[in-house]
Amino acid sequence: MADRRPLLLLDSASMYVRAFYGVPDSVRSPRGEPVNAVRGFLDAVSRLVAARRPARMVACWDEAWRPRFRVAAIPSYKEHRLAADRESEDMPAELTAQVPVIVDVLAAFGIPRVGAPDAEADDVIGTLATRERGRPDDVRLAVEIMTGDRDLFQLVDDTGPVRVLYPVRGGGGPQVVDQGHLESAYGVPTGDAYADMATLRGDPSDGLPGVTGVGEKTAAALIRRYGSLEGLLAALAGGDPGLTATQVRRLTAAADYLAAAPGVVRVRRDLRVGDVADLLPRTPAHPDRLVALAERWGLEGSAARLVQALADAD
Repeated sequence: MADRRPLLLLDSASMYVRAFYGVPDSVRSPRGEPVNAVRGFLDAVSRLVAARRPARMVACWDEAWRPRFRVAAIPSYKEHRLAADRESEDMPAELTAQVPVIVDVLAAFGIPRVGAPDAEADDVIGTLATRERGRPDDVRLAVEIMTGDRDLFQLVDDTGPVRVLYPVRGGGGPQVVDQGHLESAYGVPTGDAYADMATLRGDPSDGLPGVTGVGEKTAAALIRRYGSLEGLLAALAGGDPGLTATQVRRLTAAADYLAAAPGVVRVRRDLRVGDVADLLPRTPAHPDRLVALAERWGLEGSAARLVQALADAD
């Protein structure tokens, strides 16, 4: 693969939620509405474009934050995030009101926003990253994924390459997560191994119970020893003496969970999202619309910074 500027995939909800909580709610429109998430999101995109200089970029979108297929497999999936209506996500009204503004501004810039029915942005990212990896070497780009969600570490693959840009506390540039980082930080050698480790460990923030008594270090050690979750379960079925009696008991008790969880933890890579016109725009697609939005919502500074970053992204 030639050395060229990357395809940048944005986990949009992860970014605007982080912006909402990271930028003071005193940041308001001329009419007094909160726009902290919008401004924080746009400024984050500006910094990414300036630092990573992508050739192509997609804002990946949650069309379903709690897809039916994941809930059918594990009913507790994100259940604790349900609002009182038991349908929508429990999200601050001040943030919900800003999401349509982000949609409008992305459209004015000409930055593609891609989702898919009954799928999360993670699944869109998995699909687009896998699609890029399947392109011929002479046109394939490195893939960089901006997200605050460690679930997407499962896509890391140095042979792609596919890397995750993970925000760090205190500002500054994001942590570049490659296979070396997975090995040093989590004790697993690949993105696939990370997914298997995460399945065993579980994730309370997503309503995934994991295997009782198996934490991150134990999960990583088991995956290293047996190569994969499939290898571990084969060893369990075969009575491998390397498993302690306690591990055998815990894994056996979690059999139903372990049968269902991989289909929930692993992102989809086969969505039908069609062709995406994802070349990085050098100028806004709809400049008059962008000016109107910037004036209406008090986004002049953030819009100007992104206009400049796009123009400079050679």
